[in-house]
Amino acid sequence: MKRLTARRLAPLALLSLLALPVQAVEIHQSSGNAHQPYAGLDNRPVKALSPEETDALLTGKGFSQALAAELNGYPGPRHVLDLRADLSLSPPQLDAVQALFDEMQREAKALGGDVIAAEAALDTAFAAGEIDETALAELTGTIGRLRGALRSIHLKYHLRTKAILSRHQIVTYNRVRGYGGNDHGGHSTD
Repeated sequence: MKRLTARRLAPLALLSLLALPVQAVEIHQSSGNAHQPYAGLDNRPVKALSPEETDALLTGKGFSQALAAELNGYPGPRHVLDLRADLSLSPPQLDAVQALFDEMQREAKALGGDVIAAEAALDTAFAAGEIDETALAELTGTIGRLRGALRSIHLKYHLRTKAILSRHQIVTYNRVRGYGGNDHGGHSTD
């Protein structure tokens, strides 16, 4: 039996996923039956990924990966751009945050596609019935490394964004976003 590896499965699995529209991916509806919590999920292209998570991975969205930063006084570049008027960003700050956001998007989109491919490879290996514990360890290890690297991307851009903002801007950001006073200060431009 030829062993399926992440490298062999990823390109085919990703192509099959991308061929389906995201709207058609989610068929799951609450059946009200406690014994069928996953009813309908078996129709997803990659069983472990919801349409929302797939979209987030493909488009570079954070999908709550940076909550440790966000909720502890480290604003994210996307939300800072959204709140530019509330924060009274200077033109240099706006340019700097926009550049960070653009870099983050490039990095996150590239890695997000890799996460989808790795998840698809795991799904395909199970569907083919050709998985053993060695392949399982390889595939899940790859997924874990990729997901960790993707989370790190989002978190590092929160760090970099905070360095651009003043303490007052961070306090304002937290207030506008509804956070309870985690104002841990800014770095540079008080």
